[in-house]
Amino acid sequence: MEQNNVRGYDFDREKLKALVHYICYKADSSLGATKLNKSLWYADVWSYVLDGEPITGESYVKQQYGPVPRHILEILHELAETKQIAIRDTEYYGYPKKDFVPLKKPNLSLFSPAQISLIDEVVNIVCHNHTAKSISELTHDETWSRANLDEEIPLHTVFVKSAGKASPAAINWATVSMQGCMENRANAA
Repeated sequence: MEQNNVRGYDFDREKLKALVHYICYKADSSLGATKLNKSLWYADVWSYVLDGEPITGESYVKQQYGPVPRHILEILHELAETKQIAIRDTEYYGYPKKDFVPLKKPNLSLFSPAQISLIDEVVNIVCHNHTAKSISELTHDETWSRANLDEEIPLHTVFVKSAGKASPAAINWATVSMQGCMENRANAA
């Protein structure tokens, strides 16, 4: 594990690798980079909000389509090299896309039952209730917009309120999402 004194928690590379693999396994076969990155972001953010620490301890940086795990390309390469996943270049409505397809079952021993429940809920919301565009737009919030490209977005900034009022759609999404997470966590305990 890598210690990051600025953030106050450790980065667990093996746990990030297991999380990426599990999300690829839980999502449908058309999982692309945007939904994978958003699933990772929300899994760590919601864990941080609910438990005071993220699942992986990974740092996230601002990219064009939202927060992206700093080590994602290395992790995907390692998973592909060890034949845990396949990375396929495809097209989606004329645009290039990478699909991440699981080849083996993931190792879940690094996660608690509550974490698995949370991850399952995140994957369900991100991958089945949103398009890549709609979930990307949700991450383009005040915190993201204030960061520079490639700048780290600290998880504690999720507590920052944006200037102005939240839209009814955003409030509904947050309420429903967190209720589902809380119910799943209670059932997993």
